[in-house]
Amino acid sequence: MATFTYVAVGPDGKRATGVLTGSSVDGVTDSLSRQGYDVQSVKASGRNLLQLELTTAKVDLVELSNFSRQMGAFIKAGVPLLDALEIIHAETRDKKLRTVLGDVMDSLRFGESFATSMAAHASALPPFYTSVLRSAEATGELDSVMHQLSRYIERDVEARRTVRSSLTYPSLVMVLAVAVVLVLVVFVLPRFKVFFDSFNAELPLPTRILLGFTDFLTAWYPVVLGGLVVLVAALAAGVRTERGRLLRDRSLLVLPVLGDVVRFMVIERFCRILASMIKAGVPLPEALTLAGAGTNNRVYERAIGTARVEMLEGGGISRPMARTELFPGAVTQMMRVGEETGTLDDQLGNVSDFYEKELQHKLKRLTSLFEPAVVIMVGVVVGFVAVALLSAIYGVYNQVEVQ
Repeated sequence: MATFTYVAVGPDGKRATGVLTGSSVDGVTDSLSRQGYDVQSVKASGRNLLQLELTTAKVDLVELSNFSRQMGAFIKAGVPLLDALEIIHAETRDKKLRTVLGDVMDSLRFGESFATSMAAHASALPPFYTSVLRSAEATGELDSVMHQLSRYIERDVEARRTVRSSLTYPSLVMVLAVAVVLVLVVFVLPRFKVFFDSFNAELPLPTRILLGFTDFLTAWYPVVLGGLVVLVAALAAGVRTERGRLLRDRSLLVLPVLGDVVRFMVIERFCRILASMIKAGVPLPEALTLAGAGTNNRVYERAIGTARVEMLEGGGISRPMARTELFPGAVTQMMRVGEETGTLDDQLGNVSDFYEKELQHKLKRLTSLFEPAVVIMVGVVVGFVAVALLSAIYGVYNQVEVQ
């Protein structure tokens, strides 16, 4: 299915524009004509730079959670979809969500289903969202599924806030440490150098090292800054490639302490997404694909894809997952119990709850280790500067006194 933009005149004589999904221009034109619209133009959505920027913009997760909860309540109360969407559209503060809802309402008026209309804006939504909606519409449980989506997104937002809040203070300390070093190198040390040169005295080795480093940065700072910019740009470009992302994700998993945090975060997200999709009735092969993509880790995504192939060949889900050697034995054991008892979604939910709590403990441990490490590093740098300067001052004083 492709996305098409249209311009038409409605039965009421008003001009209408919007976005529809369809297999061809003729199919979309026929669909509009059957609704009584006089079609003026139908074009496949382009990919110029402006459109690319708009399509890659994401709906704010907090707003999406509120939208899902409100839609679930409206549908359960028997409010027609169009009326519910118009109410939410008028109240939402997120511009991207407002644009999406406007196009969805136009598509609904032309006979498209709710899930198909939302799928036209899949790039602005989480990868699993539209698949869950399709299954919910097919099973007639759209109201309960919208509530499930709202709960999952709320937990995801809360987990991200926990990670950010845990890393805010250590990051601030690191920034301040770098600022202190820069102030010493750029402003303080050059003045001491002039002071020492005026006495023409022999300086201790730590002082000579420190002043040599200052001279190097003063003379070559454009090259240093340019090198840092090139390095950052190269890393950013490399991470955008498939091989670069795989290397980055593999490196993160083997780091001490931080690797455990990343692993717990990935497992929690995978189990949470998979449980939500299974509860919504999404077929397990499709749910595995989308949950793997939702991990945001290429190592796990590839391993889950391999396990999915083995599952389709009749290997179940717990054994292929265990063979990846990326999931702890307790996780695969819970999967096996869920397979045997038909409660896979519940077992995955229990696993995700457990790893959510463990992730908070891991983050606290990471923070508790990172903060003293930064303080020690800053102390070593400042202490070295102080020793170098004080030893030089005493040395100069002694040499002047001897003369």
